[in-house]
Amino acid sequence: MLHDLSGKSVLITGGTAGIGRATARAFAASGARVIVNGRSAERLDQALAELGRFGNVTGIVADVTDPEQCQSLYATATENAPLDILVNNVGAFAVCPFAEITDDEWYRLFTVNVMSAVRLCRLALPPMLHRHAGRIINVASEAGVKPLPETIHYSVTKTALIGLSRGLAEMTKGTGVTVNSVLPGPTWTDGVRNYFEGLAQQEGKSIDDLSHDYFRKHEPCSLLQRFLDPAEVADAILFLAANPGVNGTAQRIEGGIIRSIL
Repeated sequence: MLHDLSGKSVLITGGTAGIGRATARAFAASGARVIVNGRSAERLDQALAELGRFGNVTGIVADVTDPEQCQSLYATATENAPLDILVNNVGAFAVCPFAEITDDEWYRLFTVNVMSAVRLCRLALPPMLHRHAGRIINVASEAGVKPLPETIHYSVTKTALIGLSRGLAEMTKGTGVTVNSVLPGPTWTDGVRNYFEGLAQQEGKSIDDLSHDYFRKHEPCSLLQRFLDPAEVADAILFLAANPGVNGTAQRIEGGIIRSIL
């Protein structure tokens, strides 16, 4: 998908791998000035070595679960130019029976998945409203609409992100600012691949057979019956950033898992 975002400044949290890294690649290729955030300096350097081939990409190490580091991240990202696009992509996923999820685990997922976005939106939205220009995209999940019983705490955090996005969008009425969420379905990230590689060795099956069985057993409503590529999700994020006519939406890119016409 071709979009010209030349001169735009973009901050992507959790941008060293998976959907975040694919999104950084897509924005860089569109001409944007991309700032990638990650917690690990080593992983950030590895990502930048690859992303630099696609355009203007720099990195900032910060743990967005820490309020002070969120402040520092935003200050550094806007030191030379205002932020045009914020992509809150960082997230944590966990599988656990509901009765065994402790309060600490609930708080951990809310801190990573929700409060990191709340804090950065609180910093980025007012200047955008003042300039009457800007985009915020929060990466939620189809699980926010179709909660998964084996990962209820994760699902609830993604529902919260969808609600946050719509609530903030209401504040943009009559301005050139938009706030949207994107709802990816199961995506073939490095973490998912590593999980299936380990499972394939344990069970003596091929990764293709295991991934097919996953959709047959766990996601029978999927119309694609396959994992999404991170680049496909990145294209949806880029669309939301480039199109000023889309605001307050929960943009689905989940392969038809959500059985609904709306």
